[in-house]
Amino acid sequence: QLQASGGGDVQAGGSLRLSCAVSGGTFSAVTIGWFRRAPGKEREFVAFIRWSSSTSYADSLRGRFTISRDNSKNTVYLQMNTLKPEDTAVYYCAGLSDSLRSSSYYTKEDVYGYWGQGTQVTVSS
Repeated sequence: QLQASGGGDVQAGGSLRLSCAVSGGTFSAVTIGWFRRAPGKEREFVAFIRWSSSTSYADSLRGRFTISRDNSKNTVYLQMNTLKPEDTAVYYCAGLSDSLRSSSYYTKEDVYGYWGQGTQVTVSS
């Protein structure tokens, strides 16, 4: 089970940190991804982190967003800096018990079997 939190309203240039708490299963063996759906758009990949803590980001977000995990807390974080109005979206965390495939595999939402409920991020100009 995944529980996303940390969303809210922020002005452009501000920061937010999203959390994804994972319960059940073996957290250390899980790959966690973040996706987002902006109004009127399809859900898109944001970032993922493997059990080994190796990470990957959407090209357009690299440098502003940082994904990390705290295995002692079974939690994955998404630090979002220098937020822009176009970052406004519902952010979802997702998980699967697999960490050994190529990076491109984990950018696809269809491979994730577990999803959190989503947390709204609204960035005003």
